[in-house]
Amino acid sequence: MQGSAKPPVKRRYSIKRNARFQEIRRKARGYSSDLLVLAALPNGLAHSRFGFSVSTRVGGAVERNLIKRRLREAMRLRMANIKPGWDIVLIARRPIGKADYWTMDATCARLLGRAHLLIEPLRTEAARTDDAHTETPPTGSHSGSAPSGNAQAGRAPQ
Repeated sequence: MQGSAKPPVKRRYSIKRNARFQEIRRKARGYSSDLLVLAALPNGLAHSRFGFSVSTRVGGAVERNLIKRRLREAMRLRMANIKPGWDIVLIARRPIGKADYWTMDATCARLLGRAHLLIEPLRTEAARTDDAHTETPPTGSHSGSAPSGNAQAGRAPQ
C-alpha cells in the first residue's frame, strides 16, 4: 500500500515454516482464553517472532484474514514491550469471530502478561485508577490568598 501511515511487520518477525509451528504447539506451554491460545518457545535469536493460526472453523477466508490482520497489528504495537528471543504463536478460537479489535488486543496483552513475555508488567485498569486517585485533591481554597472571611476559615481541622 502506498502512503500507508503504519510500518508493516517485517518478515523476519514472522514464523514461516509449518514444522516450527508444529514444534511450538507440541513443546510449548499454552496460555488460553476464550478467544485465543498463546504458545511460546525460546528461539535463540535477538528478536521475537510471531505466528498466527486461524482455522476454517472460525469463518471464511475474508473473516480469517481480518482476524489475522487485527492480531498482527496488536502484536506490532506491543513489539517493543515483548521480551526478545521468543517464538510466539497465537491460535484463534471460534468466538474470536464476534470480537472487535480492542477485545482481541486486550486478550493478547493479558496472555502475554500471563506468559511473562512482557518487559513491563501489565498495568490493570484498577492500577491506573488507583494512580489517578493518589493525586492530591483540590482543597477548595486558593493557595496564597487571604482568608475568605467565613467562620470556618480560622478553625483548625477536626
